[in-house]
Parts: sequence; C-alpha cells; structure tokens
Amino acid sequence: MKKRILTGDRPTGNLHLGHYFGSLVTRLKCQDEYDQMIMIADLQALTDNFDNPSKVKENVMELMLDYLSVGLDPKKTSFLLQSKVPELAELTVLFSNLVTVNRLQRIPTIKAEIADKKEIFGKDGESVPYGYLGHPVSQAADIFLVKADVVPVGEDQMPLVEVSNEIIRKFNRIYCPKNPIFKDTEGLLSPNPRIKGLDGNSKMSKSLGNTINLIDTDAEIKEKVMKAITDPMKIKKDDPGHPDGCMVAYYYKLIKPEEYYKMESECKSGDRGCVACKQRLTENIINFLEPIRERRKFYEENPELVDKLLKDGTSKYRNIGQETMREVKKALLLEE
Repeated sequence: MKKRILTGDRPTGNLHLGHYFGSLVTRLKCQDEYDQMIMIADLQALTDNFDNPSKVKENVMELMLDYLSVGLDPKKTSFLLQSKVPELAELTVLFSNLVTVNRLQRIPTIKAEIADKKEIFGKDGESVPYGYLGHPVSQAADIFLVKADVVPVGEDQMPLVEVSNEIIRKFNRIYCPKNPIFKDTEGLLSPNPRIKGLDGNSKMSKSLGNTINLIDTDAEIKEKVMKAITDPMKIKKDDPGHPDGCMVAYYYKLIKPEEYYKMESECKSGDRGCVACKQRLTENIINFLEPIRERRKFYEENPELVDKLLKDGTSKYRNIGQETMREVKKALLLEE
C-alpha cells in the first residue's frame, strides 16, 4: 500500500511560476510515489475572503485547470473540493476543543499573515475573525480525516504540521489511549519552498503583483520580464555584471538551467547586455509554458471531464473520511 499524501491550495487566483517551482514540481514527483490527494480549499479561502465569495467560487475551476495543465495525472492524483465534505466541519468542531486560542496565536505563520494583512485584520489584529485564527484546526481536520501520512509544506508551514500533530496526540491520549485512531503526519519540505518575485522580493505572490502566471500571454510575459530587477551596477551592455543579484539570472537558472552558465559567463564578461538577456528569458519562459497551455486548452474544451474528475476525487475522500468519523464518534461515545 502506498502512503497517502495530502496537499492543496486556496482558490483565490491562478497559479504562477512560484507555485510551479515551489510546490507543483514536488506534486508531479509525488504522484508516482504516493496515493496523492489535492484539495481545493475553498472554505479556507473564505476565512479572509468572506466578503467576496464570488472570487472564491470563480477560481475553483481555474485551479483545477491549472492542476491538470501542468501534468498532474488524474489516474495517479485525485482532486477534491473542501466545501463538499461535510465531515470536515464535524471533525473541525471536535478538534477545536483540543487546542487553545493562545497556542493558535503563537503560530509564527499566523502572526506574520495577520501583520501583513492590516487592511483586513486591523493594525493590531483586532479584526481577525475566529475562522481565520482557527484555520489551522481546519487544516488538521483536512489531514486526519483521511489519515494522511505526509503533507508537503514550505519551511514556514512546518509549525502548522506540528500543531496538527499536537491535536491528534491529545485526541489519542484522552479518547483512545489503548488503540490510537491517529498517528503523526510528516511534513515534506519542498526543495524550493520560496521562489523569489520578479521585483526581487523574497516571495513571488499574487498580492505583491510580482508573478508570471501559468496562463499569461506572450505579451504579458514579455512586459513583466522587461520590468524585472537586474544588476544595478550594470549600466551599459559591456559593463561586467553580477548575476547573483539579478532576477533575470535567477529565473534563467529555474527555467533553462542548461543555458545558465553560458549566460552567467557572458554577463560577467560584459558580452551580454540586460535587454538581450531579458529577451532570451522571455523566449525560454514562453517555450516552457507551451505544453502547459496545450493541456489547458484540452481541458477547457472538455469542462464536463474536469467536473467529473473533481466529483470523483471528492467522493473518494469522503468515503475514507466517513469511516474515520465512525471511529472518532465511537471514541467520543457519540455512537455505539
């Protein structure tokens, strides 16, 4: 039996190159090694988009198309929609009794996100809704409803995995110490957990507007790449450059590693200017995205197939989850 892996994304916009190199390449590998389940976390997306549900709904299908277009194989990977699994709400409520508000407030990722979203949560976090603060509990339910063995995460998300494990350890200790229902899940770190943005920011992010999306047109890609941050000391074409601080060089290494060292040498020697380098990177990105575009076109023309894949994956997840809930309710004396 293959170990089960659970991962997913919030449907708040199309995926970009940061997602591709930060998580999707890991999922492409994992689908051959694990029983892989990918969740479209629409309920979690509502925790900070509660006033804009149409944004979340509209992006469910976009996210599915992005998944399928990058090569995630529905024969190896199942896809599910969080809001179609009512058992998750049940398990979230039961898990919420096993963690304190103080513990949730101390999670570094939660603290950082609250600080970053002052326009939503207020200067001192005074407007943080219960649902947002409690979403790590919901994530624990996502993981343990199907008893996932592994959860791919970035380094900043490892504390969320630890909180999830703390919750189920407490559950086992209180309700079923002799025959534990759950076992710890393992956080699987991505080899590229944080991909830089075109503007030099440490993270490519939709909210920062520094992304190249998988669905961008050739013209959009060209426009974005031409604005990318390069070496500020390289004023003229024949000035020696320093690729280490250049976002064009950074993306060259990701997109076309076999050309990187030639580019690096020509940049350092002053034989290649920034404009020529950006033009070549633009071509490489467009070529890289071409097979992704072709697959996306096929699924866009067959929306009924995409709907079926999502429904089938959700049913699989629910069937496993219903068995877990029978065990949980029996341990809690809610069922005979």
